[in-house]
Amino acid sequence: MSVIAPVELRHLRGGTWVGGPLEREGRNPGRPDEIVARVPAADAVLLSGAAVTARGALAGWARTPAPARGEVLFRASALLADRAESIGMELAREEGKTLAEGIGETRRASAILRYFAGQTTEAIGAVYPSSAPGTRIQTLRQPIGVVAIVTPWNFPIAIPAWKIAPALAYGNTVLFKPASATPLTAYRLVEALVDAGLPAGVLELVFAGGADVTSSWIASGAADAVSFTGSEAVGRELASIAYGRHMRVQLELGGKNAVVVAADADLEVAADAIVRGSMASAGQKCTATARVIAVESVRVPLLAAIVARVGRLKAGDQVDPSVTLGPLIDPAASARVDGLVRAAEGLGARATRPIVVPSGGAHLAPVILDGVGGDSSIMQDEVFGPVVGLMGVPDLDAAIRAHNGVAYGLSGSIFTRDLATADRFIQSARVGIVHVNGETAGAEPHVPFGGMKGSSSWSREQGKSASEFYTQTKTIYVDGLPSVGLFDSE
Repeated sequence: MSVIAPVELRHLRGGTWVGGPLEREGRNPGRPDEIVARVPAADAVLLSGAAVTARGALAGWARTPAPARGEVLFRASALLADRAESIGMELAREEGKTLAEGIGETRRASAILRYFAGQTTEAIGAVYPSSAPGTRIQTLRQPIGVVAIVTPWNFPIAIPAWKIAPALAYGNTVLFKPASATPLTAYRLVEALVDAGLPAGVLELVFAGGADVTSSWIASGAADAVSFTGSEAVGRELASIAYGRHMRVQLELGGKNAVVVAADADLEVAADAIVRGSMASAGQKCTATARVIAVESVRVPLLAAIVARVGRLKAGDQVDPSVTLGPLIDPAASARVDGLVRAAEGLGARATRPIVVPSGGAHLAPVILDGVGGDSSIMQDEVFGPVVGLMGVPDLDAAIRAHNGVAYGLSGSIFTRDLATADRFIQSARVGIVHVNGETAGAEPHVPFGGMKGSSSWSREQGKSASEFYTQTKTIYVDGLPSVGLFDSE
């Protein structure tokens, strides 16, 4: 296999790519000896300078006609589409997704940019009737200002795209801190925006630690808003600081998503969706299927169907097109997930590992756990690996209680042939995203995305809902207008 030279990354400061002393090396999680990228360090001067530059660029970008902002996003979308295979390969090498998933995620980022480019030609306000003659009431949506964006490693181009694209479309400037584990993919997104003609200073990319960013951009009040996706603990700490500065805050946190399988479900369809939802991206999705709650009468055949399908997965080098299961993000994550599984086994869970995975690196054999209690740690806490827990319940009432009996509320699904059963679940599930006869994972760019309970700050990303976060509404009363109507001259 040929050796690919590491990419030397640079910060983006004021429209200029700026290097720095080596901070860390990004490595391939499947082959830890392979260096994918070299990441420069950021100091306090660079971080504070980025904030000053983004503030200085704000007025000019906000004044730029919205359709002109959209043209930049359209061009960047086209560039990502053209570069999807090369970026997808780098994403797979850096994060551990399979090659097909890496290319697919890059194309999804392209679609996200294209969608929000289109939003720049939509209405930015409304007119309301007034009870007073000669008064007109209207609203106007305007940019909120400088937005700090902090993104996770598990979707290193899609999540940055669905935060950065609306921020730019609605006239904000952006301070971007990507995940430390996947800097190269984030760099490629920013590179496409720069190549598409994004003006200097509108987007500042800095590779830095979370604590440094919080201190320089959030605690200082340098930003007007912060959008964060990541762990619940970090998100809540960040929010407490941001709220203290009267900043607008958007949080998307964890998930412990469940599939409910009713007695009348098509078990073959359900098993297919459960395996896709739990094993794609090695289970490292906030929307991944982590729990299966089956009516007891179908639990045993459902388990057999799941095990058979997992047994057909092929684990290995994630850049091999035939591989369908890659490694976790790093060996530490693999060891952590394995420890959680073994702890569940120690409490009586029955583990099935249908395939063998390569030794070394961050590979971990997928696991189906049967006989787990709904209140056990493995069914309550986010695992973030190729692990699914299966429990049996006596009826639909018990299934819905178990489904809702966790701290998270991102996504949930039910499999049933009965419309009334499906609607009961739709109405009762305490999650932000409900699927019927489909996997828990997946989101389209034009549809609102977000959770309930501990999964979210109740805000919504993607779709038209994004404008609610990235803009502020101004209400305007105009008095003294002529009190005339359409038919007064007749």
